[in-house]
Amino acid sequence: MRLDALSRLVRLSLARERKGAFFSAFGVAMGVGALVFFVGLGLGVGSVIRERIFPTDSRLVDVVPPSVSLGLLGGGKLDTSAVERLRALPGVETTYRKMNVRVPAVTRYDGTFFGSRLRMGMEVLAVGVDPGLVQKDVGLAEAKDFKDPGEGKAIPALISTRLLELYNKTFAPARKLPQLSAEMLIGFGFPVEFNRSYVAATSGGPSTTQQAQVVGASDRAMLAGITIPLETAVRINRAAGADADNYSGVTLVASDPSRVSELVEAVKGMGFEIDDQERRLAENAGAAVTLTTSALALLSILICVLAAVNIAHAMSSSVRARAKEIGVMQAVGASRADVRSIVLAEAAVVGVLGGAAGTAAALLLAFAVDRLATGYLPNFPFKPDSFFAFPWTVVLGGVLLGLVAALAGAYFPSRRAAATDPARTLAG
Repeated sequence: MRLDALSRLVRLSLARERKGAFFSAFGVAMGVGALVFFVGLGLGVGSVIRERIFPTDSRLVDVVPPSVSLGLLGGGKLDTSAVERLRALPGVETTYRKMNVRVPAVTRYDGTFFGSRLRMGMEVLAVGVDPGLVQKDVGLAEAKDFKDPGEGKAIPALISTRLLELYNKTFAPARKLPQLSAEMLIGFGFPVEFNRSYVAATSGGPSTTQQAQVVGASDRAMLAGITIPLETAVRINRAAGADADNYSGVTLVASDPSRVSELVEAVKGMGFEIDDQERRLAENAGAAVTLTTSALALLSILICVLAAVNIAHAMSSSVRARAKEIGVMQAVGASRADVRSIVLAEAAVVGVLGGAAGTAAALLLAFAVDRLATGYLPNFPFKPDSFFAFPWTVVLGGVLLGLVAALAGAYFPSRRAAATDPARTLAG
C-alpha cells in the first residue's frame, strides 16, 4: 500500500471515529504529561541541590587526619612529608593544602554598612588554603596572587557564595540590611582580632588585630567563616604558639573522575580519612528527590498503561464495527500486512498527538508553577529561577512514550483485523 493511500485511509477513519480517538489521545496525554512534569521537577530540584546547595567536583578528594591515630606512617599527621606521599599517589594531578587558624578570633564592627548603620561583634572562623584552590574566584586585582601580605597589612579573605546566599535571604531581610552581591563586597574591610574570644578560652598569649579585606566569593571557601592564604594561617598559628606544622586537610585533584575510588582506597590505606560530608549530604538529598520523583513517575507510567488498555479496547471495538469494510479491502487486494498497517497507523497518530499534547501541557504547567513561585513564594535561600529542567531527551521521550503506548495497545487489535476472513465476513 502506498504511503499516500495509507494516510488518506487513516484520516478518513479518524475523522469518522473522532470521539473515540479524542478520548484515547486524552488518556495518553494524561500519562505522558504527568511523567514529563514530574521528571522535569526531579531534574530541576536535583540540579539545584548538586550545583548550588552542595556544589561538588567529581575529581576532588578531601583528605583529613584520622579522628583516632593508629600510629600508621607518621601517626596519621598531615605534615609536609605526608603531603608529598599523597602527591606521589598514582592518579593525583595536584594537591592543595589547608590549615585552620587554631586560635579563636573575633570581629567587632561599628559603622556604616552599605548605607545602613551596623554594630555587631561575632566569633570568626578562618582557614588558610593554597592559592590554586580558589585563584579563579579572586576578584580584586591587587590580591590576584592570594598570598600573605605580611604583618600589619590587610589580609585577603574569600567568603562562601553559599554564606552570601544565606545572608541575602535570611539575615539581611531580618535586620533590614541591603542585599549584596560578591562584586559589591570586593574591597570591603573589617578588623579581626586573633587569640581573642567571647565564649572560649584563649592560649593566654597576646592578641593581635589585623584588617581583613574581602577579595571575592568562592564555592570552595569555608561556609561559616573566611578563607585566607595558607601562609597567613601558618604565620598566625606560629605567632600564637599553636601548631603550624600539621595541615588540617589536603584536597587531591584526580587526573580523571574514574580514578577517585582508587585514590580513596589508597588514602585510607595510608591511615587518613576522607571528608565526604558534603558529598554524602548531596547524595542523600538527591536520593530523596530521586525516590519521590520515581514514585510519581511510576504512577504516571501506570496511567500510560491504562491509556494503552483503553486504546486496545477502542481499537477492538473499531475493528469489530468495521469488519465488512476490512473484508471489502481484502477482497479487492489488501494484504494482511496492509490491514495491520492501517490499524497501527491510526494508533500511531493518536499516540503521537497525545504524547505531544501531554508534553506541551507539562511544559506549560511547569512555566505556570515557576511564575506562581516567583510571585507568591518567599525569597528563601537557594531559591532557583526555575524548579524544572527539561532537556531535549525528556521532551522527545514524552512524545515517543505516547507513540509506544498507543502501538502497544493497538498490537492485538491489528492482528485480529488482519486475521479477518473476507469470504465469511461479506457473507454475513
